[in-house]
Amino acid sequence: MENISAIQQDFQLYCNSLTAYQRLKTLEVKIGDVPMGANHPIRVQSMTTTDTMDTMATVEQSVRMIEAGCEYVRITAPSINEAKNLANIKKELRARGLRTPLVADIHFTPNAAETAARIVEKVRVNPGNYADKKKFENIDYTEATYKEEVERIRQRFTPLVKICKEYGTAMRIGTNHGSLSDRIMSRYGDTPLGMVESALEFLRICIDENFLNIVLSMKASNPQIMVQAYRLLIAKMREEFLSEISKRKIEALFPLHLGVTEAGEGEDGRIKSAMGIGALLEDGIGDTIRVSLTEDPEFEIPVARALVDRYNLRPQHAPITPLNYSTLGYTPFEYNRRDTHAVRNIGGHQVPVVILDLSGYQKITQASLFSAGYAYSVPNRKWTINDQAADFVYSGYMDTDFELPGTLALIMDYAAWKKCSDKTRRFPLFSWNEFQESSVRSEELNFIKVNLKDILRHKEELATQKNLVLIADTSNIHAMPELRRLFIELLHANIHHPVIISRDYPTEDIDFFRLYSATDGGALMLDGMGDGLMLTAQMANTSDVNKTSFGILQAARMRISKTEYISCPSCGRTLFNLQETTARIRERTSHLKGVKIGVMGCIVNGPGEMADADYGYVGAGAGKITLYKGKNVVQRNVDAVDAVDALIQLIKDNGDWVDPSPAHEHSDSLT
Repeated sequence: MENISAIQQDFQLYCNSLTAYQRLKTLEVKIGDVPMGANHPIRVQSMTTTDTMDTMATVEQSVRMIEAGCEYVRITAPSINEAKNLANIKKELRARGLRTPLVADIHFTPNAAETAARIVEKVRVNPGNYADKKKFENIDYTEATYKEEVERIRQRFTPLVKICKEYGTAMRIGTNHGSLSDRIMSRYGDTPLGMVESALEFLRICIDENFLNIVLSMKASNPQIMVQAYRLLIAKMREEFLSEISKRKIEALFPLHLGVTEAGEGEDGRIKSAMGIGALLEDGIGDTIRVSLTEDPEFEIPVARALVDRYNLRPQHAPITPLNYSTLGYTPFEYNRRDTHAVRNIGGHQVPVVILDLSGYQKITQASLFSAGYAYSVPNRKWTINDQAADFVYSGYMDTDFELPGTLALIMDYAAWKKCSDKTRRFPLFSWNEFQESSVRSEELNFIKVNLKDILRHKEELATQKNLVLIADTSNIHAMPELRRLFIELLHANIHHPVIISRDYPTEDIDFFRLYSATDGGALMLDGMGDGLMLTAQMANTSDVNKTSFGILQAARMRISKTEYISCPSCGRTLFNLQETTARIRERTSHLKGVKIGVMGCIVNGPGEMADADYGYVGAGAGKITLYKGKNVVQRNVDAVDAVDALIQLIKDNGDWVDPSPAHEHSDSLT
């Protein structure tokens, strides 16, 4: 990992600024009538799910995508026949007056890529399996044999480069974490650095041929891996191509296509996508995005547009105190959780907590706690607690007139808390001035609401206090970077109090709330910052807020509260109805907390992208499914009608099955 250590010496090497919003300067790439990069808007795109040989079905779906706002339509071309049929699809779209650029998606077939490059405006190649192989073999290369392999790839890849150059066709070199070749895995491991080097090997060949009409991507189903890989790619490109000593001097970086692959469906897919894509957009990174949902492709476009449009006014944000440190205090290329003192059940090595704001209620009753994950049975005098039960409820000035469930505590405004006769599992929330002037404090746990200015002004005093948890908030529209700046100040001041990330969203739209909160809170969590979430929004359904908080923590891999599904968005290679199958698997397995299940339409990214999944369900042929345990094939060619039952049996055989309870709950008795 020597390369990463060297890059860390210039900690802002992956973006223009960590405090001021600026788009990363990139080259212009010409893609038909819709150029990308440079000063052009961030483009949104998606991919068809139809059989590429079905011309009219692909055209009709492309039309729906374009009408939804899709700016590039990607179509799979798994063989030369599909590549040739792209001409018919393009002809029909052009006859309808639609000039949206088409992108051919290529994996294993160089001859298909060379054919498609003469027809469409852009081709995508995956360096992990384009003239390379993936059999999960560990190969001991010498320097000489490794160079021989790279030279073999050069000879196989160069014809495509020359065709693209001749026809004015753009190219995306799209690395997927799940399809790194055995050669790359053997040298660099299953790492962001391996993803970067996989792309750079192909990029160097393009540059040697003086072909620069290139877009790059670093996709993974794990947002943390994805974000680290893009940051590292930028740093490595700057080091290799922009430095004064570079042998291949380029005037700007190559544009970046952002995406979290196999993100899944519904709220989980949206949260995971927003976390990875949004974390990079916040730093001005990204020239086009694709949100990969296990849904019809036209439904991806509004989600992508909502993420991109958030930055239209971002350059006008309030100034954030600049950094004046020679080191950052953490590494943006590797995950390390911020070191904190444990205060009660917050911080230290404990999972991040969830605080649900119920202060908008007129009165907090037992029924009020249903949205926080607690249900009370009056006849049995017993609480049932689900796997997404909030750890704290913020009640404002209100107390309760009933006994709280044993796993829940109340946060009250300081003035109200001070008057409580019984302070059992009730803790005060101070403003900074209230804390300084307070005569009574909890001996166990005190919350203080702070912003960046408070930390800059009072960090010496804060460092001497005990039993504190900071609730960090900001009103800056450039919220995540300002909160990140607050964390950096705490790191340099050696302050180890736990910090809750607090954000209030003035929206009644649950989809916008999920996307924005996953971007702001999730981006910080990916860098190990934050010991909990306290999210609010202008909506009546606090249950959605609670579920979103747990969804963010799950997507960041910081707190597992439900089954995780790694499912691809489907494409013309998919060998079964992915949406229906995923729904059937979810219906049978959603109670298996902590189990990760991959559902893949085909073999392209299946075994690799599911590498950290416990079980895999992968299309192997018409009506046939292959089942995996981890990376290993367990059953081949299972009939699709029997495959879900076979998957359940596989989970049972490996000891990960539990029978579902009526509401996936456990009990906490009051008696």
